[in-house]
Amino acid sequence: MSKNKLIGMWGFPDPEILNQIKLKYPGFEIIDLDQNLNHPNTELLPDNSCKIIKNIVDNAVYLKNNLELIIASVGEEKCDAGRFAARILTELGFNIIETKYNKTCTKKIKIPVSTSDLPLKQKVLTIMDNIIVPVKKEFRIKKADYGFWGVPPNDISILDLFPDNTHVYGWTRCVEAGAPADLDLEMFVDENIPTVFYAQTFCAKMQLGKHLARKYNGLYLDVDDVASNSVKAKIEAFIRLG
Repeated sequence: MSKNKLIGMWGFPDPEILNQIKLKYPGFEIIDLDQNLNHPNTELLPDNSCKIIKNIVDNAVYLKNNLELIIASVGEEKCDAGRFAARILTELGFNIIETKYNKTCTKKIKIPVSTSDLPLKQKVLTIMDNIIVPVKKEFRIKKADYGFWGVPPNDISILDLFPDNTHVYGWTRCVEAGAPADLDLEMFVDENIPTVFYAQTFCAKMQLGKHLARKYNGLYLDVDDVASNSVKAKIEAFIRLG
């Protein structure tokens, strides 16, 4: 366990509040509790809960003695499960600051990472890391031959199965655009690009993923924890036949 004082977060905190907290707590490490950090299962949530929400609770409980506070996204930019997790952790004695950030796109969006030539896993990790520490650099745009729609997977290794010319769509693209609650942007994909529509099992976004996969003749997948060999084989076959 880290001995550093930590500030936890999940989802897409209101940038203004996040910046205020950075100024108030200089030197504190900010950690994304959505991630699978392989901390013990607290069994505080039902077995059929989304693994990302389980990660939030498990990580928070494991790191409790180091966490100064948690910035919790509880609006449309996250989900009801995130809102419920905030209440549960509050009742467990955590210092929770709830934020809602329902901004939508009103002009041309900037998504240089989603459309870059970076490996897909690096695209997704860069987008999520930029929430905490924005990186100012140029990215080389690459034409898409494939698409990945959805959220950062709990099993991030499945993104290694995709070629570099895979563009990012769905909620992750919304995060890069600074509009995590924009449903129109979340549902957008390039129609002629073979796209894998991914959701965490038990997440409400499964509804969108399956609908869009049917609409655009893509591959719909939902994975709970670690992707099975069967899931990986489906991705590989879809890409080969794409």
